[in-house]
Amino acid sequence: MLFMVIERFAPGRQAEVYRTVRERGRLLPDGLVYVDSWISADFSRCFQLMECAEVTLLQEWVAGWRDLIEFEIVAVSQSRATGAMMARLAAESPS
Repeated sequence: MLFMVIERFAPGRQAEVYRTVRERGRLLPDGLVYVDSWISADFSRCFQLMECAEVTLLQEWVAGWRDLIEFEIVAVSQSRATGAMMARLAAESPS
């Protein structure tokens, strides 16, 4: 499954977050895959796309960063997959 992870950095702790990533990596448990990320213009949030089969892997990862980051996690699907599913449902629906 794909998950959009919205990270809100603890006030004044952005440098510590980046230092930790630089020195120790993202600290991902085996099976949790980092896909890509984007940073807001004001450096207050990071949007990461992650992939894993078990949500407990995300929970484990979040637990390791909870002192520096507040997380919002949203299960997402690719637009083309959702579009294909909607087209299939429309084709199956009686007119």
